[in-house]
Amino acid sequence: METFMNENFLLCSETARRLYHNYAEKTPIIDYHCHLNPREIAENKSYTNITEVWLYGDHYKWRAMRSCGVDEKYITGDGSDYEKFRAWCSVMPKLIGNPLYHWSHLELRRYFDCDLIINPENCDAIWKLTAEKLCAPGMTARDLITKSGVKLVCTTDDPADDLAFHKQIAASDFTTKVLPAFRPDKGMNVERRGITAYIEKLGQANGVTIASLADLEKAYMTSLDRFEALGCKTADHGMDKSIEFVTPDPYHADLILKKAIASDGADVNEEELALFKTQMMRFFAGEYKRRGWVMQIHFGVLRNPNTPQFEKLGPDTGYDMIFGQSKVYNVANLLNYLHVNDKLPRTVLYSIDPGDNAAIGTLCGSFCRGDGSGSPTVTQGSAWWFNDNIDGMEAQIRSYANLASLGEFLGMLTDSRSFLSYPRHEYFRRILCNVIGAWVEEGRYPNDEKALGAIVEDICFNNTNRYFNFKL
Repeated sequence: METFMNENFLLCSETARRLYHNYAEKTPIIDYHCHLNPREIAENKSYTNITEVWLYGDHYKWRAMRSCGVDEKYITGDGSDYEKFRAWCSVMPKLIGNPLYHWSHLELRRYFDCDLIINPENCDAIWKLTAEKLCAPGMTARDLITKSGVKLVCTTDDPADDLAFHKQIAASDFTTKVLPAFRPDKGMNVERRGITAYIEKLGQANGVTIASLADLEKAYMTSLDRFEALGCKTADHGMDKSIEFVTPDPYHADLILKKAIASDGADVNEEELALFKTQMMRFFAGEYKRRGWVMQIHFGVLRNPNTPQFEKLGPDTGYDMIFGQSKVYNVANLLNYLHVNDKLPRTVLYSIDPGDNAAIGTLCGSFCRGDGSGSPTVTQGSAWWFNDNIDGMEAQIRSYANLASLGEFLGMLTDSRSFLSYPRHEYFRRILCNVIGAWVEEGRYPNDEKALGAIVEDICFNNTNRYFNFKL
């Protein structure tokens, strides 16, 4: 029997252990999609206790706590930080098989040198030890990034953001690159209440009074230029439930925008929304291709299905779910539309529905140009959100290997708001090496350590560096 989470955790063969310890473990990290707050990096924030850095804003943990019947007071309510941490410790023994169990113990070990098992009995000892560590030098936001071996971070930023904190980071002596990533979702969702105020805010941020589609595109062009000036290399689109494709035209898109502004989104129907979004994707994708950016698209999420809790707590509080009807054929229609109009940039696709893996794997191959670049045009991103667990990662890796080219895979990202989330890369790398190691042990790939090591290093770092043109 293996001891709990020892140095060979998840590495079930000698080949897997060799690949992880000789290659993956030593390879630096590119976190090309996350939700870290650039202000906390710019100001090099310090933390006073484990709850502040661990439980604030972490809807993964909130969801798990609710699944164990914890009172909302100790999740997002007015319970003290200590009470919230004790509540988290109380549910941890019940999370057997959940990636949060592994992530939390990895984070304790990697950042706090703490091997204690997280449970009610050890709560006070962990609380005291982590508080002492957090108060000591070397545990600020920037320190945590540096300790994790991170060479580059892409945050997620709204087109209306002034990017002041990115400018502050760029002017500092912080050795890790921190780049903005363009996220225009708010202006795409013209059917939602609040769109009128947002369009005004977007215009003010970019020196444009927005009253038409032409004005909107002008504002976005200014914003794109501002992002590019700070090194932006990628844009991300959260398309939520499914991508509904309707062949657009600028005349009707302009009318829809004007209707949305006038009614604050109330008069925009689903077909109009699809037309408007496709028109905007044509605009954005063309700009991304022209600028050499990578377009990322996340889809398949049903947001806020619990109306009372959404009205009480707002979005991103742990109530979203897998939509289950993501319609990959509409993604194909969108990519084809962009390709026909010579506006298809390098694209990374993520569906939250694990049932989409095979369809996405084949879709990617259908839109790879074969242009001699050495990289795919369209690729599948890492197992996302509800899938970034052992089963989900293994399934996604095997599917992509079966249907595309695993050797060109872009590897892991944190998609997190926490500076303690970088052991998720370790988790992924252990799983990756275990899958590859098993294939070698079964005689399904030559036992050529040099070739295998190169594959692992490429997936962990080199492919991403090349695909996004980060030039690290």
